[in-house]
Amino acid sequence: MSRVSIYDTTLRDGSQGEGVNFSLQDKLLLTRRLDEIGVDYIEGGYPLSNPKDFEYFQAVRDLPLTHAKVCAFGMTRRKNAPAETDTCLKALLDAQTPVVTIVGKTWDFHVTDVLGTTLDENERMIADSVAYCKSQGREVFYDAEHFFDGYRANPEYALRTLKAAATAGAAVVVLCDTNGGTMPERVAEVVQTVKRELACEIGIHCHNDCELAVANSLSAVRAGAAQVQGTMNGIGERCGNVDLVSVIANLALKYGFDVLKPNSLTRLTETSRYVYEVANLNFRNGQPFVGVSAFAHKGGMHTHAVAKNPTTYEHVRPEAVGNERRILVSELSGRSTILTKTAKYELNHDKALMTKILSAVQDLENQGYEFEAAEASFDLLVRKVAKLHKPWEVDKKLKLYKPWFERITYRVNIEAREAGTPITEATVRLKVGDQIEHTASEGDGPVNALDGALRKALVRFFPSLTEMQLVDYKVRVVNPRAGTAARVRVVIESRDGTDVWGTVGVSENVIEASWLALVDSIEYKLFKDQEASG
Repeated sequence: MSRVSIYDTTLRDGSQGEGVNFSLQDKLLLTRRLDEIGVDYIEGGYPLSNPKDFEYFQAVRDLPLTHAKVCAFGMTRRKNAPAETDTCLKALLDAQTPVVTIVGKTWDFHVTDVLGTTLDENERMIADSVAYCKSQGREVFYDAEHFFDGYRANPEYALRTLKAAATAGAAVVVLCDTNGGTMPERVAEVVQTVKRELACEIGIHCHNDCELAVANSLSAVRAGAAQVQGTMNGIGERCGNVDLVSVIANLALKYGFDVLKPNSLTRLTETSRYVYEVANLNFRNGQPFVGVSAFAHKGGMHTHAVAKNPTTYEHVRPEAVGNERRILVSELSGRSTILTKTAKYELNHDKALMTKILSAVQDLENQGYEFEAAEASFDLLVRKVAKLHKPWEVDKKLKLYKPWFERITYRVNIEAREAGTPITEATVRLKVGDQIEHTASEGDGPVNALDGALRKALVRFFPSLTEMQLVDYKVRVVNPRAGTAARVRVVIESRDGTDVWGTVGVSENVIEASWLALVDSIEYKLFKDQEASG
């Protein structure tokens, strides 16, 4: 297998995405994680642009990286000035990274109308900058900004700029589709042409403005590019950069290229979600390969086929990229879905129980419930239905539903003032065994306050609840035509040190719906811990 090197620019190009702002610690954590899976090059930023990037290049020297090379990114020298005295090039060299990436102008329009210099001087700026950095012992990559637009406008001049970089000693010349408007067949054609003209390696750097960045990057590699630049999860300005997650998975699984470290592909999902967490961005459920819906099956016919052989509706094994198969429970579900979802409890011999579970799901969904994102609530529903069925016939692998605590009352009070933030307080009365707990808690809102009061009442009896936290909260109106009397569906996502789970509650009252979802979340955690302990 031939090697394709992966160049990650999440820390620079990715940070230009709307709503993305990495702290210095974030950048160092991401560097460690990307190195662990075998990313070849990590672009840390432009050391002259801001104090944080400057500090990053000081701090990253102390990280015990085992694979990746850190790259400093910057521009060519200023026009009509020597490279030896250029402040930008000095900052790149002072960063003391083994690799320096220099971006320069390829499009004649940009040279004359944006940079304000001559075409010949732009060539000299490229050559001088590359040659000087190489003379200082650095490996130099040259990023040809707006290359495909420049090649379309003036192919002869665009190639001259590349040759200037290659002749000066660039190890890789990277063709950038900066505006993201080039089509895949054109990318392949141009890469083939450039490869014939240059002796050095070719790289590709695509943006996603036409939703073609992955296709363009794969086309470039197939045409001879040996390096792909991009960001994890495709974050970046405008429509983002190429998603390295999809590029890596496709190169390895579809084309057989050697990427990352051996056996690192199974950490792709984990790494993708780690980047989302650090960037404080929501997961893309439908993201190929690593999204939570990437291997999710809903319709009864689909789930029936997948239960027999997953290749019927899956193009790769989810385990290959560290993901997992999910069977969604909904009103479209058939008995095969219920069988698959409850397989771990070995209930498939009891067709009557399967029918009752399916009927309960469909009845609840008719009331506004949805279990696709609330598998923990479905798990509790199975336990409740089994308890009402023939409990003595149910396999002991399924611990039948029992209330861990008795709910007596709850109350939420919001005190609004003329000035300042409203104060929200929740009080909860519960019975655990023969003891009654009456607690109160303030919160940022009613759900946060209820969550605090509920935990305060229970943590003395169930200490493991301290590991659990609420991480997402969604509200949707089920029957909007009913106006203010409409039912609402609340979905809560919770997690502990090992798992993430979703629960659901439905009511005409948003507080009651939230309460139902919160109680389910805690009960599921307690059942989960009980089963884990044997």
